[in-house]
Amino acid sequence: MIAERLKAARADRGWTLEALAGHTNIPVSSLSEFENGRREPRLSHLETLAKAYGVTVSSFFQDEEAKSDVVLWRERPGDDAAAEVEGRFLRLCRWYRNLEEWCDEQSSCSLPDETDDATRFCRADVENLAIKVRRELDLGQQPAASLLSVLENTCGIRVFHLEFEPSGTAACTRSGSLGMAILLNASNVRWRRNFDLAHELFHLLTWRVFRGSAERREASEQEESFANAFASMLLIPEDALRRAVNSATKSGGSLKHVEIFDLARQFDVSYEALLWRMHRVFNRREDQTRRDIKVCRAFRESVDVREDTKPPALPARYRSLAIRALRSGDLSIGRAAEYLGLSRHAAMALDDLEDVPDDAIALDPA
Repeated sequence: MIAERLKAARADRGWTLEALAGHTNIPVSSLSEFENGRREPRLSHLETLAKAYGVTVSSFFQDEEAKSDVVLWRERPGDDAAAEVEGRFLRLCRWYRNLEEWCDEQSSCSLPDETDDATRFCRADVENLAIKVRRELDLGQQPAASLLSVLENTCGIRVFHLEFEPSGTAACTRSGSLGMAILLNASNVRWRRNFDLAHELFHLLTWRVFRGSAERREASEQEESFANAFASMLLIPEDALRRAVNSATKSGGSLKHVEIFDLARQFDVSYEALLWRMHRVFNRREDQTRRDIKVCRAFRESVDVREDTKPPALPARYRSLAIRALRSGDLSIGRAAEYLGLSRHAAMALDDLEDVPDDAIALDPA
């Protein structure tokens, strides 16, 4: 049974034995023997493999084959990189779920959940979904400013930032056990991450439309086009864009290329994303838009003066839950260090306040 589970886990990830060996430091020959039942893996081997796959050791002993969590990549890294990044991502998702359960802080997702047939899904559905999300989450006219916080703290979507290649990709997963989670590239600038966040959000909201029961791990070209359109519509609302352009042009005339960067800064998106949104909203010719992008690219470094902000290694809510679980005794010092990526000494320091009285704050008038 263990041999079958190990083989199925690797097949579900689409990894080669060589990729798995490179990540776990277990020789290919040993991995092959484990999967063919010619050799029993030690507990240490199972722990290493479980960590690589982002699952628990107990999943290798289940009577019924556990369904693997699907990670949907925009552009999947090579086998070696995918093995490491997917394993870390799924492991963090499971740890986040554990922390929520221990702290009794499960968030109920209040997002729309599309269930239409993929063959009938069209661009009008994409636009309606973007409008619905912006309205129901009260994102206002500049959604990028609050989207990450709202998704994490209100909707319970787990968003992690890791560094990986290629930089132009991101990923997401959705399952009954893990809920919804998004993986962004920490190496990208904030305004690029904003677009990637909205792009991956579309995949989560339409998971049952395009994944269905097949659990396809790759998005079609049309689905990717819809995700880009959704991100653009969500982050740059048409009415807000028209007002911003009218204000910048005063009399409704033309925009200077340098002013494009000011508009992009207002919506906290890239100048490319802004120009393509203008292309749609103002019915501009594609050759004009491509020319404008080329011109803007030429002097971007001297004109785009935005300050970038690097994302934290772990979400603030995740860290807060981990500290609460540590202080309540649900998380040991050693496990807290692992969950938070700290040394044992640093994890112990987080528990130094255990003797400080934590009286409740009375909300009723005195």
